[in-house]
Parts: sequence; C-alpha cells; structure tokens
Amino acid sequence: MMAQTFTINNAAHIGTVGLKVANLSKQVAFYTEIIGLDILGKDGDSAVLGIKGNSTELLKLKEVQNPNMKAKKAGLYHTAFLLPTRKDLGNTLFSLLKNNTAIIGASDHGYSEAVYLEDPEGNGIEIYSDKPETEWDVRPDGQIIGITVEMDAEGVLASRDEKTDKFPVGTKIGHIHLSVSDLEQTENFYMNTLGMGLKDHFGQYASFFAAGSYHHHIGTNVWTGRGLPAPDEKDLGLDFFTILVPDKAALTKVKRNVEKNGEIIISETEASILLPDPSGINVRIEIE
Repeated sequence: MMAQTFTINNAAHIGTVGLKVANLSKQVAFYTEIIGLDILGKDGDSAVLGIKGNSTELLKLKEVQNPNMKAKKAGLYHTAFLLPTRKDLGNTLFSLLKNNTAIIGASDHGYSEAVYLEDPEGNGIEIYSDKPETEWDVRPDGQIIGITVEMDAEGVLASRDEKTDKFPVGTKIGHIHLSVSDLEQTENFYMNTLGMGLKDHFGQYASFFAAGSYHHHIGTNVWTGRGLPAPDEKDLGLDFFTILVPDKAALTKVKRNVEKNGEIIISETEASILLPDPSGINVRIEIE
C-alpha cells in the first residue's frame, strides 16, 4: 500500500453523475418511473434528475447523436444511490419487484445492504442503505473491510411502509464505482492527487477510496480488463462525476495539490476544477 501525501477535506462526498445516453426520453422514463427520481429540469437533449423535495441534483443525462458502437473502455461500473434508511430500501425493493424490474443482485456488504440492476442502456445501478457504523468492520489503520454475502431480502422487505415509490429527501449518490485501466495509477491519483483515503483493497483487482470515515465514495476495479482505452466524447455511459467540498479553502487545497502533482486541469471556475483521472474519466471538484 502506497503512502498518502495529501488529504482532502473530511466532508467531501460525491455529488452528481453525468451520463451520455442514446435515448433521452427512454432513460428519463426509467429513472423516474422505475428508479424513483424526479425531473428537476429538461432542455432539448439533456435532463437533470434528482430529489424534488430539496432540489438535490443526482443525475445529468445528455443525449449523444450518432454515438460510437459500444466498446470495452474505462468508465462506469455503477452509480450507487444511498437511501437514508433500511425502510426506504425496503420500499424501493418492493416497488422494483412490483414493476417486474430485472434485479441482477442483492448483497450484504457488512457496512451496507444493496440491490443491483441496470438501466435500459446497460449502465450499472446500485441502490443501498448503510448499516449503523457500530456494525462496520473498521480496523485500527482506518481501513473498512467489506464482505459480499446474500442480502436478507425478506428482512429488507419487512422494513417497508409502502408510503412512496419515490426516493425520499436525503437520498444522494453514496458512491460511484469505476472500471479503470490501471489500478496502481488509479490509487496514486485518488490518494495522492485528490487526497482520498484507501479504505479497502482487493489485491490487484479493486480499490475503494473515501474522504473522512466513510466506507467508500469511489470504487475502482479492473474486472473488465486491464489497459482499457479512455472513453471518447461519442461513447455512451459515464460523462463525468463530481466530488463536492464544503468551501473555497477546501477547493483551493485540492487545486494546489493537483498542480503540484503535475496533473492537467481541463477547465476551472471560481467554484470548480475539472480534470481527467488516469483512465481518462472526467472528475469535477466543486464547492457544495
């Protein structure tokens, strides 16, 4: 495990995930009618989806004209929606089953319970709720060890109250999981350039990073293959994701460290910087 040289603000977390899609109307219908998001804005070839109760933006969908044929490239493994309580996960699971939605997995990770599926264009989705932190396997060095066993689906369903099929206020992107080209370069970038802590490490195949004491805000793996090409503008799938920091001081510290590490900043404003990770995935650091 490489030594960490910089630490991001402990309050940093994932904000919004941007997806490039082939059929905007079909994707909007899926994420609103099946998944439980609200439309916060729609304009021509793009839409913003999230939680209407507090205007939280979670997904930005952008339709791509004449997209590339699907190819194995670096990008999204899944977007993970974090629900406030187990009851909310029960409501969502019940709604998915009621709508005959294809579920591809349901796991207990020790620190969370999660349901897995895909959108109509094959983008991976995780919907989960965290267990109390007292149940997490936190080691003395700060690592938080995850497991993958069968989820207690009956227990999750029994916790529901069926008051709504929508994601509730308080839902956010708990983490994003990426398919990357090179795990060592990825670890160096997310630890030493962006300052995330390494929370768990599955040998030479997957690494999990987070700010503060969370189990993971970013998952990365090479399960799809090593040396994956960077995504192109015309490729469908992940467009970008944001990491939110609490204030200008926190953003400035990240920017200075990015420059110190010789990374290229694609664009910047007073409130954000945009840069590619080693796999060519766009990461935007923004003030919350």
